[in-house]
Amino acid sequence: MGNSDVFVGIDVSKNWLDVLVLPFGDEDQICYRRAEVTKLVKRMRDLRPVRIILEATGGYEVEIALALADAGLPVCVVNPRQTRDFARATGELAKTDRVDARVLAEFGCALRPPVRPLPQKEARYLREIVDRRGQILESLLAERNRLQQTESKTVKASLRTHIRYLERQLEKIEAALSDQIKASPAWQEDVDLLTSVPGVGQLTAANLTILLPEIGTLGRRQIAKLVGVAPLSRDSGLRTGTRSIWGGRVRVRRTLYMSTLVATRYNPVISALYTRLVERGKPKKVALVACMRKLLIICNAMIRDRTTWTPELAASMA
Repeated sequence: MGNSDVFVGIDVSKNWLDVLVLPFGDEDQICYRRAEVTKLVKRMRDLRPVRIILEATGGYEVEIALALADAGLPVCVVNPRQTRDFARATGELAKTDRVDARVLAEFGCALRPPVRPLPQKEARYLREIVDRRGQILESLLAERNRLQQTESKTVKASLRTHIRYLERQLEKIEAALSDQIKASPAWQEDVDLLTSVPGVGQLTAANLTILLPEIGTLGRRQIAKLVGVAPLSRDSGLRTGTRSIWGGRVRVRRTLYMSTLVATRYNPVISALYTRLVERGKPKKVALVACMRKLLIICNAMIRDRTTWTPELAASMA
């Protein structure tokens, strides 16, 4: 760290922001209100930090992150698991708001995570619709499971009523998602490109573009690792462990999984890869993950190059 390098950690809660500035060690706790956020942004401008690190906290971080980003400041919203692992690695086992702010600043100083653009208002609105769809689907699955397990006629009637209600809500939220995408030429163009791939439907394309805004901007290895479909080595000394996937964006991976199941039947490139791997003795799950990675790389390249699907082009892209 250079003499003038400044790193800031901000621990966000519903009502308070705990701020720590390195290398000075300045600590502050401010009320999480618009007027105080404005003052904090002005202070950060004067400090000109190399990184400002926040954790994703279920939405509480959005206001302060957007205010900092709009001011042109290098703000990074990181996964809490990463910073917790970093704290343990440095021997910091205590967890308070002030400790967390310091850990965030030290995390930024040590690792300097990349500064990625925050989603614009339209993207955040679409993300909320996609999130709500996921919540309804989870509720539907839970209620259908309960319906299979209960014997009471009264409970069954209640469950069926609620299931019908959730199904109607799902139809409405999916219609709202479709309408919102159609209202935006840029989003619709990306969806149209992705749905030209056999196996990728409207909802899959929408989920990929909304939940994975980095698509088309990263290399093949980076995008695979970000989603969590890149095999990770587990080797030590003379021992060669089994490579496996881990981490990444679970919801994107689930969406990709369902599309890949369809693609192994109807997409000539993915189907050929799946058949070839299975014939070579690969377990079917391993072959399916390889196909997920291939499908993701193809979609990433298509968005990057602004081109629609053809089998020959897809093979050369991947």
